Amino acid sequence: MRDFNAWLSTFRASIADYGYYVDFPKIYKNVEKIKVELNILNSLIGSKNIEEEFIQLVGKYPETLKCIPLLLAVRTNEIYAIDGDGEFTYSFKEANQTIEQYCVFMRKTGLFELLEKHIINNLYDYATGVETGLDSNGRKNRGGHLMENVVEDYIKKAGFIKDENYFKEMYIHQITEKWDIDLSAISNTGKTEKRFDYVIKTDNQIYVIETNCYTSGGSKLNETARSYKQISQEVDTIDGVTFVWFTDGAGWTSARHNLEETFDIMPHIYNINDLENGIIKEVFK
Repeated sequence: MRDFNAWLSTFRASIADYGYYVDFPKIYKNVEKIKVELNILNSLIGSKNIEEEFIQLVGKYPETLKCIPLLLAVRTNEIYAIDGDGEFTYSFKEANQTIEQYCVFMRKTGLFELLEKHIINNLYDYATGVETGLDSNGRKNRGGHLMENVVEDYIKKAGFIKDENYFKEMYIHQITEKWDIDLSAISNTGKTEKRFDYVIKTDNQIYVIETNCYTSGGSKLNETARSYKQISQEVDTIDGVTFVWFTDGAGWTSARHNLEETFDIMPHIYNINDLENGIIKEVFK
C-alpha cells in the first residue's frame, strides 16, 4: 500500500519546460508578416515634421496602417477611442477615416511622440518586443499541455510508438470502433463522449489515460478528483480496460482530501516522481 502523504509530498510546484515561457518561433513568424511595412514606418523615426510625413507615407503605402495596432499591443484590426472631441472606431485593415484623423489617433495614443523623439531605434525590434509581451498571455494554453508532454515523453522512452501502440486524444467512439470493445459504462450508454489524452494498447490490455497538473488551487480540482474517481469505478466494470491518471502540481495541497479519496480507491494514479521511477514499464504490460 502506498502512503498518500508521502506521495503528495513529491508533487512539483511547477512543471514548466523550456518552451513554456515564450514561443519565439510564433513571435518571429508574426513580426515577419509585417516586416516590410514596419521598415517603411521606420522612416518616421526622428522626423521633424512627422504629421506631414505620415500623411504622405500612408497616402503612398496605405498597407502600413495594419502595423499600428501591434505598436499599441492590440490584436484586433479595429480600435475604439472616445474623448471630448468625439468617438471614433478606427479600422486598420481598410481605412475608414481620413488620413488626418489617423494622425489624430497617432498623436493622442502617443505613437507620434514615440517616433519623433527617437525613443526607439527600430520598429521591427520594437514589434518583436511587443509580440513577446503579448505571447505571455499564451502561457495558460501552453501550461494546459505541459503534463501531456511530460507523460508522452515517458511513454516514448518506454518504447511505445505513436499511432502504433499508443494514441493521442482518442474519443470513446474511436476506441470502441478500433478495438471492438463496449465502453458504454463510461459513456453513460452513449450519451457522453469522453476524450482521453492518451490510449496505450498492449497485447493484454487497453489503458485509457488522463493527464493534468495544477499549480494553483480552486474548486475545479475537487470536481476533477470526483470525476476521475467515478471514471475509475466505471472502467473497473469493463474487462480488458484500465484507467490511469497522471497528475501533479502544488495546487493539490488545497484539495488534498478529495484527491486522497480518489487515491484510496484508484489503483493507478501517479505523479511525475512515479514516472521518473519507471512506473510506465511497470504498469503498461
